[in-house]
Amino acid sequence: MNSKFVVRACAGLSLAACTFATQLVAQGPPNAAGSSAAPAANAPMEEKQYDLLLKGGHVIDPKNNVDAVRDVAIKDGKIAKVAVGIPATSAIKTVNVTGLYVTPGLIDMHVHVFWGLTKDDYAGGDWAIMPDGFTLRDGVTTVVDAGSAGWRNFETFKERVIDRSQTRVLAELNIVGAGMGSGQIEQNKEDMDGEKTGEMALKYPGIVVGVKSAHFTGPEWLPYDQAIKAGTIAHIPVMIDYGSRRPERPLDQLLENKLRPGDIYTHMYGGNRGEQDSETGGPGKGMWEGRKRGIYFDVGHGQSSFLFSVAVPLIKAGFIPDSISTDIHTDNLNEGLKDQLTTADKFLAMGLPLKEVIAEMTWHPAVEVQQVQLGHLTEGAIADVAVLNVHHGDYGFVDGAGSVLKGHERIECELTVKDGKFVYDLNGRSAPPWDQPPGPAEKQAKKWTALRIPTGLQRPMNPQQAARAARFPPRWQPYTVDGSGKGTVKAAAKLAPQGAKTAKPDVPPPAATWSKPPADSWPPARK
Repeated sequence: MNSKFVVRACAGLSLAACTFATQLVAQGPPNAAGSSAAPAANAPMEEKQYDLLLKGGHVIDPKNNVDAVRDVAIKDGKIAKVAVGIPATSAIKTVNVTGLYVTPGLIDMHVHVFWGLTKDDYAGGDWAIMPDGFTLRDGVTTVVDAGSAGWRNFETFKERVIDRSQTRVLAELNIVGAGMGSGQIEQNKEDMDGEKTGEMALKYPGIVVGVKSAHFTGPEWLPYDQAIKAGTIAHIPVMIDYGSRRPERPLDQLLENKLRPGDIYTHMYGGNRGEQDSETGGPGKGMWEGRKRGIYFDVGHGQSSFLFSVAVPLIKAGFIPDSISTDIHTDNLNEGLKDQLTTADKFLAMGLPLKEVIAEMTWHPAVEVQQVQLGHLTEGAIADVAVLNVHHGDYGFVDGAGSVLKGHERIECELTVKDGKFVYDLNGRSAPPWDQPPGPAEKQAKKWTALRIPTGLQRPMNPQQAARAARFPPRWQPYTVDGSGKGTVKAAAKLAPQGAKTAKPDVPPPAATWSKPPADSWPPARK
């Protein structure tokens, strides 16, 4: 079809007819040589019971006490079924995950992601990091920002980060209205307002899920009293980073008298605020009493808030975490911490079973922040899923002091599903082969993946785009397609087996191998 004819004709056509005409121009003749479009490309798609099926994996779902090989089916962003032997043909897309672990999407309940341009700051500053760059590749689908923003700047945080992130970002409000930062920001008692903090939390239920007090060095109980006031107003938990150790406010009084059952103590293995008994090495005064009262204890690894010299004896004494979290920020992600799964590896190395470690990154944190719609694979639940591989070998894990513990298991994320769609795929398990035409599943990819994959479908073009496209030959494809839609790999696309010796083609060598760099031919720079 002549492109000029299409441009003229579109002036008198409806939008739908014009779009169809421009698609014809872009596609070229239906059976043109080299065309990748199968004759049945526009045929109606077969209806399937499920959108996505993860087949043959070992499911660990602590809430539902599942620890066995199961298939997981997903429909419309929800868990549709977890069972043995779900037919592969019942889903638009089926991915074989045999030999891997399938868990609820992980929850990191202590992060700092209110990133921005302010120097030396967590609240809109360069100490915080963008969430999507370190979460999804680790199987983490939900994070809780632990007090980076206060009531004064939370809405900026929401607009800039929470509303724009693929990761589900929840928040604990700092009891300091200006949020978390350097200098005297977090010591400003005049800016600690439980009433206004609680009111802001009530304004955003389900997003603001807690109140945080952190890094306070003074002797007063004021920040903790105000945080508890805000938490009581909004019916949400308080998380405490206990700052400096002060004899005027000992840890046992915080755990036994101040905090409410259901509040959270983070940096439990830091050791410098009384968490460890200086004689026995076991839990310090008030730790067991706090646990008996219903205080949650969170890891909050951080830069220097997790030491093997504290964690090992406490775990040997039976004081294990309620939740495993990172406290990730720019100062620690390349040091001992690294990420959520590396933090989990350390607990495997210290003897916790995999099922317990998974519970402390899924159902437990969901309960702690009262978001029980997350962290499990119950039928009808939000379809957040992590597919994990446990490698065996000799590994080293570093704590906040720079000391190493040797271990023999390392967890790696293979696939991450959020809201029923793939958002991370390490080894292309969900992707179609590059040398074959897209199949029916790819043509319905929007139902099961958020990743870019070839679909074989033409993107609608306006008349000008269609006219430009018609001036060039169609893009070369590595396959031909016969009348039945079957693809055959072209000779130019066939790779030799890896390691096989092949004849070296007589072609010009790459410029990077020249003895004299090409830039030597340039005239000298202006003086």
